Amino acid sequence: MSEKFQAVVIGGGPGGYVCAIRLAQLGLKTACIESRGTLGGTCLNVGCIPSKSLLNLSENFHKAKNFSNLGIEIGEVKLNLQKMMKNKEKAVTILTKGVEFLFKKNKVTYFKGIGSFKSSDEILITDQNKEEKTITSEKIIISTGSQPVELPGVKFDEKVILSSTGALSLNSVPKKLIIVGAGYIGLEMGSVWSRLGSEVHVVEFLDHITPGMDKETSNEFMKILKKQGINFHMETKVDSIKNIKNAAEVQILDKNKKKTSLDCDAVLISVGRKPNTENLNLKSIGILLDEKKRIKVNKNFETSVKNIYAIGDVIQGPMLAHKAEEEGIAVAELISGQSGHVNYDVIPGVIYTSPEVAFIGKTEEQVKSEGIKYKVGKFPFIANSRAKAINESEGFVKIIAEENSDKVIGVHMIGSHAGEMIAEMAIAMEFGASSEDIARTCHAHPTFSEAIKEAALSVDKRAIHS
Repeated sequence: MSEKFQAVVIGGGPGGYVCAIRLAQLGLKTACIESRGTLGGTCLNVGCIPSKSLLNLSENFHKAKNFSNLGIEIGEVKLNLQKMMKNKEKAVTILTKGVEFLFKKNKVTYFKGIGSFKSSDEILITDQNKEEKTITSEKIIISTGSQPVELPGVKFDEKVILSSTGALSLNSVPKKLIIVGAGYIGLEMGSVWSRLGSEVHVVEFLDHITPGMDKETSNEFMKILKKQGINFHMETKVDSIKNIKNAAEVQILDKNKKKTSLDCDAVLISVGRKPNTENLNLKSIGILLDEKKRIKVNKNFETSVKNIYAIGDVIQGPMLAHKAEEEGIAVAELISGQSGHVNYDVIPGVIYTSPEVAFIGKTEEQVKSEGIKYKVGKFPFIANSRAKAINESEGFVKIIAEENSDKVIGVHMIGSHAGEMIAEMAIAMEFGASSEDIARTCHAHPTFSEAIKEAALSVDKRAIHS
């Protein structure tokens, strides 16, 4: 007899494990199936967490090398990459073990193996020894995440031709690193290896970096990265990549069809991610996919098969861990008869470079295209006293508000601590705040967050300090 559950989650990433815990809290007999062998998915194992560890450590290394400029005299600063990688791995191990503990605490049954459908209520689990078992469930939630996209004819070897996974585990600093794609992941990884000593070149097909970001913010971001020594080849595409004896030759074509050859030690392919919807046997039970192989769901996250749901990177929307978590909570509560909900207009995004970039809501380009009458307030960090005092004065805060109602509909910022400050704006927008509400809220002095207040004042052309 197969073991029976009330709810089973396939995939133990941020969306999946959060969903499983919430289902268990709501009283359902719950199981979670994860193929990786450790919980936390891409984010915790080979994504958000290890990359933030390396971003922090590489920034500290860069700062230490420049301490003498600030009157702090120290000896020669040396890089021990192996120790740095061990520190990263320690953080990952502690956090993955922490999720396992949370499963035990909440009485979630954890199966290590690959899950696939035998029928609409039966799941086949195949473990690493190829041993199989079948479990049944009344409700099933698919949360299998995504994986990096390869370029046609170019396979990841994670030594010379890298995905984000390989870029997090290099055993030496490449003298020259080429990054294909100027999105969040590529620029974060470029920042890490540039600080540690690599000559970094970014190849981007478009005429701007970070596609989809507010254009003014994107342009400012690129200027800052250029000043940091990152090289950009814009409106350029990759013609070919050849792996030659532990190195690579990358042929690129610019908009005038001029071909250039770039030799390098490693190439990071960072052109997007695709949903993990293969190997689940979805077709056999009638689950419908869209043209991008994402699972089609209704407003309650239910697929074309009753009582089977999907969340996170396998459905439409930004491939962000916190978006998946919100959906995990929402679907668990909907299954339990509550009113789960995700406000997709108020999902923040952060790029963890130095300075950080953070954004929420609509871009200025979106507002224009939708014909919304709007006003903009901006405040530069160079006019912020805390930023000036600690030599972190690059960037700005930009607030977009509807012209008539003054309701805030978009916020974009570049600056130190932007990733933390965006939370204030997420709360404000969730409650439907106006720029006037933010402008009249007392902010502590001296703090970076004062730039938010000043940007809100600037919407009405009454900023005090600029």
